[in-house]
Amino acid sequence: MSNLLASVLFAGVWLVYLAQPVSTAWKMPNHVRGVAGVIATITFGALYILHFNAARIGAFGVTGRQRTEFARRLMLYVPLATAALVTTLLVGQDGTATWVFLAVAGCWTFRLSIAIAIGLALIVAYELLAWLDPGWDRDASLAGAILLAMIAVSGAMLASRRQRALVDARRENARLAVQEERNRVARDLHDILGHSLTVITVKAELAGRLFDADPERARREVTDLERLSRDALVDVRRAVEGYREISLAGELARAREGFAAADIEADVPKAIDEVESDLRELFAWTVREATTNIIRHSAARHATITVGPTSISIQDDGHGPQGDASGNGLRGLRERAVQAGAVLTTRELSPGFELLVQTADRPVARPTDLQRTP
Repeated sequence: MSNLLASVLFAGVWLVYLAQPVSTAWKMPNHVRGVAGVIATITFGALYILHFNAARIGAFGVTGRQRTEFARRLMLYVPLATAALVTTLLVGQDGTATWVFLAVAGCWTFRLSIAIAIGLALIVAYELLAWLDPGWDRDASLAGAILLAMIAVSGAMLASRRQRALVDARRENARLAVQEERNRVARDLHDILGHSLTVITVKAELAGRLFDADPERARREVTDLERLSRDALVDVRRAVEGYREISLAGELARAREGFAAADIEADVPKAIDEVESDLRELFAWTVREATTNIIRHSAARHATITVGPTSISIQDDGHGPQGDASGNGLRGLRERAVQAGAVLTTRELSPGFELLVQTADRPVARPTDLQRTP
C-alpha cells in the first residue's frame, strides 16, 4: 500500500500538465466530443500512474527482481499509447501534452535505444501534423519538453539504480564481514584449541588408568589437567573476543600463517602445554616481535621456534638485524622480560640470527643452531 501511494505521488504530481487538454476539451463547442476528450485525458492519467507502478520494478531498482519480459512490457505500454492517441484525436493539438508522458513512460518500459526511438518518433509525428494540419500552431515546445523529460527521467533511473546497487553492495559486504568473522573464530578455535583439547583428553584418560596403579602420578596428571583446562578457557575467551589480549597459542598460529604467506619454511610447535602459565604472555610477545622482524627484515628462507617450560628460542637463517640489534621492538620486549623475571639475549648465527628468552633464575641450554637445507 505504501509503495502504491509513493507511485501515485511520484508520477501523479506531473499530471498537472494534463490540465490544459482537459480545459480545452471542456470548452469545445461539440459537447459530446468535449466530454469524451475529458474522459480520455483522465483515463490516460490513470493508466499512466498504473503503468508506472507496474513498470517501475527493475526500472528504478526498487527491488532486486529482473525487469519483466518484453512482451509483458509491450502489453503494459499499448493501452497507454492508445489512450494518448484517442486523447489527441478528440482534443486536438492540446491533447499532444500526453505525448510527453508517453515518451517518459517509454524510458522505464523499454531499453534506452527503444525509448529514444519512441521519443524521436513522437517528435517527428508532431512536426508532421503541425506542418500538414493548418489548424495546428508550429512551435518547438513539445519537442523540447519530450527531450528534457526523457533526460530527467533517465538520470533519475540511473541514480536510483546506482543507489540500489550501493545498498545491495553494502548489505553484501556486511554479510561477508559476518561470514569472515565466523570463519576467523572457527579457524582460531581449531588452530588454538585443537592440540590443547587433545592433550586434555589424553591426560584425563591417563589419570583414570593411574588412579589405582600410581595414585601420586595420577594426582599430578589431574593437577596438570586443571592448569591446561584453565589455559584453554582463556584461549577460548581471547579467540572469541578477537585477541584483545595476546595469547601464545594465537601468536604461534599466526606466526605459522605469516611464515607460510612469506614463503618461509618454518618449524612452529603446536604443543604449548608444558609452558608455565605466568610466562605465556611474555613468550607470545616474543613470538610476535621475532616473527615480524624475520618476515620484514631478515630475508630468511627457514625459521625455527623452540618452546620449553621456561624458555623460547626463535632462529632464522637470514642476515639478522641491520645496525643496532636493540631497536624499539627488542627494547620493549627486553623490558617485558625483566618484568616477568626473564632475560632476553640475541646472537648471530652462521648464517642467521637467534632471539632467546629464558627465566633469569633457571637458565637453560641454548637449542642447536638452525641448519639450512642444502
